[in-house]
Amino acid sequence: MSVQLVREASTRQQEAVDVKPMSVHIGAEIAGVDLSRPLPPEQVSAIRAALVRWKVVFFRDQSLDHRRHVALARQFGETTAGHVVFGSDGEYPQIYAVAKQRKANRFQGPELFRPWSGWHTDVTAAINPPAASILRGEVVPPYGGDTQFTNLVAAFDALSKPMQAFVEGLRGIHRFAPPQGVDATPEYQELVRKRILVSEHPLVRVHPESGERALFVSPSFLKSIVGLSARESQVLLEFLWEHVVRPEFTVRFRWEPGSVAFWDNRATAHLAPRDIFDSDFDRQFYRVTLVGDVPVGTDGTPSRALEGDPIVAV
Repeated sequence: MSVQLVREASTRQQEAVDVKPMSVHIGAEIAGVDLSRPLPPEQVSAIRAALVRWKVVFFRDQSLDHRRHVALARQFGETTAGHVVFGSDGEYPQIYAVAKQRKANRFQGPELFRPWSGWHTDVTAAINPPAASILRGEVVPPYGGDTQFTNLVAAFDALSKPMQAFVEGLRGIHRFAPPQGVDATPEYQELVRKRILVSEHPLVRVHPESGERALFVSPSFLKSIVGLSARESQVLLEFLWEHVVRPEFTVRFRWEPGSVAFWDNRATAHLAPRDIFDSDFDRQFYRVTLVGDVPVGTDGTPSRALEGDPIVAV
């Protein structure tokens, strides 16, 4: 073998990524990648393929700061503002600080907890919800604070054929609003008032890369189903929300300092941890999101904006 071929083989071996699935339906850990440096095209393609296949991928022992975090995200698409409603970091507008105590997310009064409480797909109230998010852990508690993800494609596939046909013909109204049974703080109300987002999306969207069909039923943002009575809408939504968080569709990720989660927002919902509020441990994470497309239903009809502007690149 020539020296050139040996060098090329060695380079390919160094650029290879190791994808280890974590459950049957969702989640994989990826090793052999240094996210702090520009990735070769082969690694970008391999990570993107793993993301589409496993819906969320995780990396360990990464050394990222805000600049490197943003640079990493831009290798996979255009970045958005840190959060279209709650704002972002001043120096790095693409960064959203996910702190243990976020005043903008605090509510007043007891919340009615159900199995799906807190589960959500990011910013589905927008006409073009983010395509994906990349979250890094900087201050990580020694235990607790895990994040859970669910596969909305697997959840759709598990429905009976008659139910699949029924929900494919329905559309839902997504908006920013406090959880049921609680009142928002004045700060939250003011932020939402300045950035009203309401959209009508199909209950089943077609993934733009894989062509898979996913239930698009974010529990935190989907408020009603178009054309159904209030009671019909409530019963169907509660059935779908309970269905999508069934344990067999989910994966739970235990964070460590330097861990990174990269999830496909078009095919997943996730649950931020609540147990951290029962401990004295601090928790500080940072997130960057990627600009998404307008969802399209199985009949080819796209979503439509009712209030608010599309999410734009920053």
